[in-house]
Amino acid sequence: MESTGGPYLNTAAVTSPVGIARLLQMTFGCTTFSLVAHQGGFSAAYGTFCMFVWTFCFAITVFIITCEFTHLHSCLSLSWGNFTAAFAMLATLMSITAAVIYPLYFVQVGCYPIGCEVRDFRIAASVFAGLLFVTYATEVFLTRAKPGQVTSYMATISGLLKIVQAFVACIIFGALVNDSQYSKYVATQWCVAVYSFCFVVTVVVVAFSVTGKTALLWFSFERSVVIYTFGAVLLYTSAAVIWPVFCFDSKYGSPRRPGLCAKGKCPWDSQLVIAIFTYVNLLLYVLDLAYSQRIRFVSHL
Repeated sequence: MESTGGPYLNTAAVTSPVGIARLLQMTFGCTTFSLVAHQGGFSAAYGTFCMFVWTFCFAITVFIITCEFTHLHSCLSLSWGNFTAAFAMLATLMSITAAVIYPLYFVQVGCYPIGCEVRDFRIAASVFAGLLFVTYATEVFLTRAKPGQVTSYMATISGLLKIVQAFVACIIFGALVNDSQYSKYVATQWCVAVYSFCFVVTVVVVAFSVTGKTALLWFSFERSVVIYTFGAVLLYTSAAVIWPVFCFDSKYGSPRRPGLCAKGKCPWDSQLVIAIFTYVNLLLYVLDLAYSQRIRFVSHL
């Protein structure tokens, strides 16, 4: 009997350039956390974070490959193009962070005191972690929106920037909880409110895009996102002015790092990290606003 439903398996999911990139992601991810778990080892919050990144990215990549190969993604209530584009960008950011953190804290030149075998395993894991980042970055490059192409919102520059903005905000939150002393002044509490508000709204925008629910809203989602981005630029501009003044001006804080401040537990260090990434996110929102004038949303891809 002839099948009238078409092929049951989508071979392009593993033979196309994007499919090959995902297979390499799965291979490199599995190799990396296997090397660490078998002999390389990890400890403390930094090591746990790296292992989470590699296992999480591996699991989601396997899920994506399986769904595309078997056409199961058509049964999911997701905007598949938005979901895969958003995950690829997030995985790129997470994997490069882990690829920097793991060798920084766990790799050494000499064998003492961990032994040469453990050192070699850690070096090998670091190499594969770097390759994992390259493959995720390759997928982002291959699936990004081209000029004149109708594509999912999360594959556009503006959509990808939303993921980066949320990721940078997470770095800011991490520094805030690391004894940043943000509660000393109402002005710095305002900055925390700005970070929190922009992060929540950005996540909501990504969630609506990934779930494909933008068409169900009674208002123009596209126009609302542009207006929000403009508001975020203004809010981050205020934080970019207020935070450095109340942390590094001699009247309120310290322009230089205190000499007796313990490494890793110094409020001044956390305040500096927050200031730097505040400017980073401000730049990202400005770029987002510029690019959002040139795109159109497609929620069902």
